[in-house]
Amino acid sequence: MTDQGAGEATADPRWDVVVVGGGPAGLSAALNLVRARRRVLLVDSNRPRNSATLLSHGYLTRDGISPLELRKLGREEFLAYEEGEHWQTMATSISRGDDGFVVDCEFRGQQRRALADVVLVATGLQETLPAIDGLRAFYGTFVHSCIECDGYGKRDQALAVIGEHPDLAERALLLSQWSDDLVVFTHGSGDAVTESEEAQLASRGIRVDRRPIASLQGGREGLTGVELEGGEVVPREGGFVRPAWAGKLEYVAPLGADLDADGLLVVDDHGRTSVPGLYAAGESTAPGPQQLIVAAGSGARVAAVINRDLIGGLDELGDRVQ
Repeated sequence: MTDQGAGEATADPRWDVVVVGGGPAGLSAALNLVRARRRVLLVDSNRPRNSATLLSHGYLTRDGISPLELRKLGREEFLAYEEGEHWQTMATSISRGDDGFVVDCEFRGQQRRALADVVLVATGLQETLPAIDGLRAFYGTFVHSCIECDGYGKRDQALAVIGEHPDLAERALLLSQWSDDLVVFTHGSGDAVTESEEAQLASRGIRVDRRPIASLQGGREGLTGVELEGGEVVPREGGFVRPAWAGKLEYVAPLGADLDADGLLVVDDHGRTSVPGLYAAGESTAPGPQQLIVAAGSGARVAAVINRDLIGGLDELGDRVQ
């Protein structure tokens, strides 16, 4: 239908479904819902968490595509249906209205409002990298966070595994499938790797260095080493870092939906939250990033549930058939 920037409309249009978030989960859900003849608004500012990544992998028929290109193709497919519309904006608040939900949005000073029967949250995660000089410059090219996505591209290289979280040893063991030259850097954290975990890693030839990292060394040609406090440089060709992840769900707070210990939306097996009519898919419901194809599958599954719930009465019929 249409792909609109903020500020082009002043009325408060009503939609069957407002999908907040235009990553694989949100796009997949929006596409399936619009094919179910639902009037669907996609709200997304096109500022994804993985924008620093040049290539994404593991998505069937799209292996090696740019994440931004994948999103662009998904929006084009969605907008090919007349019931679909995209607002390039950000949801700032979702609240209860007289009959459904009120979604307030703002982008570059322009405000908009949409009304919806139901809302699907698919805004994913925000990530915070460890405070290490030079890390941001290499992130997405020579240093990555998703082992399943980028492990193959770093196969047989001398790699650093950097992090301050208790899953660091697990990530190092997983990465040993692609490289047998690994050094784990805890960046001064005493809790990231236990002594027993360090012994387990050592049995597989993986060394643990607990000293704080001063900087990552290298240039346009690539990463060359990890400089530790004191000046020693450990030669490395690439690496994987464990960011801190958090849900970007402040805009959902007015609804009082249940959140888990990680600050993510609690959902049942069908993507329903504790608030009737509010659904969630993808990384907004699961700790840690998902592969793109997994998130897309989550969106498609929840879209089918939303369509059935909007029809009404299908669960009762299903109980009778069983």
